[in-house]
Amino acid sequence: MILDLLTNIDDLMYYPILIIVMGIAGLYFTFRTRFVQVRLFREACRLVMEKPEDKAHVSSFQALMVSTASRVGTGNIVGVSTVICLGGPGAIFWMWIMCLIGASSAFVESTLAQVYKQREEDDSCYGGPAYYIEKALHAPWLSVLFCIFLICTYAVGFNLLCSYNLQSSFAAYSFYNPKVTPIVVGIVISTLVAICILGGGKKIIKLTEVLVPFMGICYVIVAIIVIIANISNVPAMFVTIFQNAFDFKSIFGGVSGSCLIYGIKRGLYSNEAGVGSAPNASASANVTHPVKQGLVQTVSVYIDTILLCTATGLMCLSSGVAPSKDVSGILYVQNAISTVFGHFGPLFITGAMILFAFTTLLGNLYYVDNALIYLNGKKNPSGRFMVIFRLCCVAVIFLGAIVSMDAAWAAADITMGLMTIINLPCCALLYGVADKVLKDYESQMKTGKNPVFKVKHVGLDEDEISFWE
Repeated sequence: MILDLLTNIDDLMYYPILIIVMGIAGLYFTFRTRFVQVRLFREACRLVMEKPEDKAHVSSFQALMVSTASRVGTGNIVGVSTVICLGGPGAIFWMWIMCLIGASSAFVESTLAQVYKQREEDDSCYGGPAYYIEKALHAPWLSVLFCIFLICTYAVGFNLLCSYNLQSSFAAYSFYNPKVTPIVVGIVISTLVAICILGGGKKIIKLTEVLVPFMGICYVIVAIIVIIANISNVPAMFVTIFQNAFDFKSIFGGVSGSCLIYGIKRGLYSNEAGVGSAPNASASANVTHPVKQGLVQTVSVYIDTILLCTATGLMCLSSGVAPSKDVSGILYVQNAISTVFGHFGPLFITGAMILFAFTTLLGNLYYVDNALIYLNGKKNPSGRFMVIFRLCCVAVIFLGAIVSMDAAWAAADITMGLMTIINLPCCALLYGVADKVLKDYESQMKTGKNPVFKVKHVGLDEDEISFWE
């Protein structure tokens, strides 16, 4: 009964509510900014490597890595394979579309986070949707609601799903026992996370910070090798993607399970554009102009979807392995990579899943800490409360390893959707601010200057903005 309820809520939330909200907002931002996510892509790439004036402050690149670390995870592997198996190959096309228009939403939300960010005593900065909703829309109650939904998403929904995805990667091995293995995996991963978030495990964290980018690069290389090895299947693969994507009879015959809806769901889960999570990291960057970090965040969306998700999708579809509900999830990826790498393939995927899952679980709790600080009057909660709260998070991680796939995905979809329903309309209401800031940036660019933001130059209310002069 609970699973049926979650599934019904999930279906209703994405069709028609979120598909309308996300579609209208993404297209609105895209056309109003004149395709800023494409038009200024070269500038965005340049800004990624721009260093802050004070090396002690967070750079654009560091903020990009924090948000990318949150985006890049098990969803890039399991999410994509699931969407192909359940929604059809055409879902890949709709993920690309979601990425393109979603990048404009990422630009707007991260630019707003920069405009309305707050200053710490050491001159560092912080912020996010809770702050621009409070300062610009004067709706602190809505900021509180957003933070509650963020905690539900990152401490519960996403961590349930991440833990489930990790344990499912062991299903390809002969030793896998559906009654025992998930429990063992749940105990191990929750214990490791507990050690790290309760003050220990610093060496583990540092090791994963080095290994995860390396593993991400290796994953893309392996995917390319599989695609090249099956190059004869590539033309037919693209034909299948586009035919299925525009099979409107199939789409509208069963909307909630169509490639369109699955593509939107998994695209949103993967790149989180418009959800309101990345702005929390974006606000910490020390830049001379808010638009700089807005542009940098569009790069993060492209890295996640165009690079990693596409690598998974094309690797699976080119392999010749038939997608089906029986292999939905990690099994489809493991079967696909085995066509070229044999027994080593599943081992490589399992290793990637372990690293991606571990860093995702830790990264999710970073966003949760920011929300808790806001709810606690913008002060750090007591040490005792944080210990109890983090132990509850650890319990959720263990629970995720033993829940069903449908329950894990539904919980993640619903909680993420609740954040998006608040954040995107607020961004749309505040688009005028982002528009003024973007025009100011481009006008300074045309004169050959390094753009510097001054509140009075764009006509914003100085009482609402505390960080900028």
